[in-house]
Amino acid sequence: MKRSFVIFYALITYAVAELIWWGYMLVKSQPGRTGMIMGEGMVFVLVFVVGAIYLHKSFNREQRLQEQKKNFLLSVTHELKSPLASIKLLLQTIQKRDLNKAQILDFIDKSLLDIERLDDMVENMLLAAKIENRSYSFPKASFSLSVLVDSIVNRLQLTKCDGSQKIINAEIEPKIEFTGDKFALTSVVTNLVENAIKYSGPCEPVDVKLYQKEGKIYLQVADHGIGIADEEKSRIFERFYRVGSEDTRNTKGTGLGLYIVKQVLDKHEASIRVKDNRPVGSVFEVVF
Repeated sequence: MKRSFVIFYALITYAVAELIWWGYMLVKSQPGRTGMIMGEGMVFVLVFVVGAIYLHKSFNREQRLQEQKKNFLLSVTHELKSPLASIKLLLQTIQKRDLNKAQILDFIDKSLLDIERLDDMVENMLLAAKIENRSYSFPKASFSLSVLVDSIVNRLQLTKCDGSQKIINAEIEPKIEFTGDKFALTSVVTNLVENAIKYSGPCEPVDVKLYQKEGKIYLQVADHGIGIADEEKSRIFERFYRVGSEDTRNTKGTGLGLYIVKQVLDKHEASIRVKDNRPVGSVFEVVF
């Protein structure tokens, strides 16, 4: 990419130098038409400069995208290896150790959680690819949004540091019906809750609320984590984009979660906004 920039700027320099030279020669040979030559030359330079600026921005955008794709592949590799290594270790322990039934069931439960994590990640990547290729039709059907959110919260529920208090505080209004793509909206809720957990401290709670008000359905997911800088709030729904720099970021993720969230909600004519939580953290609010 650096070589391409060097060639690009060299060609621009050469073209500008040639333009100035030919302009000088025309003025010298036809001094009576100096005004016309200068005017046309300025228009040409303006068009040339605008085109060069757009090309430069395109190069920069492509370079950022390639860097994001590279980091995406590295993240996916890490995300795959971690649960696979955990599952392998748990199964090897069951195979080699003389464990009682309770211990075996506990190890199986942990393995299933890692498998669910892998399944979520694969579904995310498949859905993102289908959305990008415009090959997903978003089939709609009527279902209980209350049951959907409650089941996801229960599946992702974790205990806090003392081992008893739940990390997700859910306030779910019952019997909220919705017509939409249940599979895609499952991915939306899962991504929002997982993100809140991921970017919070190990002992910080996450608040999930689902309720109806004035004919609209509201879903709020609030955390007390690191928060999102104002300049990044407009970019967090871009494909492969992740909060922070590539050098300082230490949380797991592929940069596809919020991209999927935004695309799916757009297809359901729903809105999403992110605002600061008080005193720290972020609140994602979805309005159907």
